[in-house]
Amino acid sequence: MTIHSRVRRALAASSIGLAVAAGGLASASTAQAYDTGHTTISCKAVKVRKDPSKKSTVVGIAYRHDKVAYDQFAYKRAEKTWYTRGAVTRKSDGKKIRGYMIYDCANPYESNPAPKPSTPK
Repeated sequence: MTIHSRVRRALAASSIGLAVAAGGLASASTAQAYDTGHTTISCKAVKVRKDPSKKSTVVGIAYRHDKVAYDQFAYKRAEKTWYTRGAVTRKSDGKKIRGYMIYDCANPYESNPAPKPSTPK
């Protein structure tokens, strides 16, 4: 194997790696991933939905002081609304519900209204 073919293979491998990394960054424009954190529900009740949308299927309801382990925030441009994705553990029955909640009710600051992340452009 000549030096030229080794260099070409190394360049091809690095360009593929860069393309994969750039593709991953480009697809995350509406959702921001963060380290997992814990908070509680600050609203009287909030619907937990399958997707970050007001029209999405409701998978359960979380109530004030239920615990949330969150791992992502998503901004829905059409609704101009932030959502928190995570797993809610209800105090009343211990049931775990995974999905998206409105950010104002499930935020890492445990207060309402919450300081929201900056709006994506």
